Amino acid sequence: MSRTSSRRIRLTAALGAATALVLAGCSSSGTASSEGGVGFVTGKGGIDTAPAGRRTDAPDITGTSLDGSGALKLADYRGKVVVLNIWGSWCSPCRAEAKGLQAAAEKYGDKAQFLGINTRDTDPANAVAFEKNFGVTYPSIYDPDGNQILKFPKGSLNPQSIPTTIVIDRDGKLAARAMRALSTEDLDRMIEPVLAESK
Repeated sequence: MSRTSSRRIRLTAALGAATALVLAGCSSSGTASSEGGVGFVTGKGGIDTAPAGRRTDAPDITGTSLDGSGALKLADYRGKVVVLNIWGSWCSPCRAEAKGLQAAAEKYGDKAQFLGINTRDTDPANAVAFEKNFGVTYPSIYDPDGNQILKFPKGSLNPQSIPTTIVIDRDGKLAARAMRALSTEDLDRMIEPVLAESK
């Protein structure tokens, strides 16, 4: 291999690495995306938020309830603040936050609707046992293949890890996201500002 060819390969590799870093920086920094122009910022505790008026519509999330009681649709909760938690029974951080999520669901009552998306549980019995063990009473959509999760637009406050919790405003738009296990204080920091927005 000639010296010129070797130099060209190294240059191409360096440019590829730089491009990857730039793209990674864009996805985590909260700058505007080309898929809707939504700008979001990362706040305390790794909570990303999008200002009202610059939010992306939540996708059309639908599916069968984990307990088999029927169909669930995110759109049915339009007009309410929705706290959407993506979880799996196999996920240790999900176990760590489960009781806090249930406590928050009880605390907010009718002010906010809590909804889960259970993913990567090939046997729903494992997820049902998880809910029973941690006393989770709010509904979850059974999504073993992650098809509902993939509906979130890239460059928005989309889930990129499990667990992820997303707060959706009364207009059905993505308002806040955290991609880690949350304490009750974290949940308050996500939910309260969206609840305080004018109806």
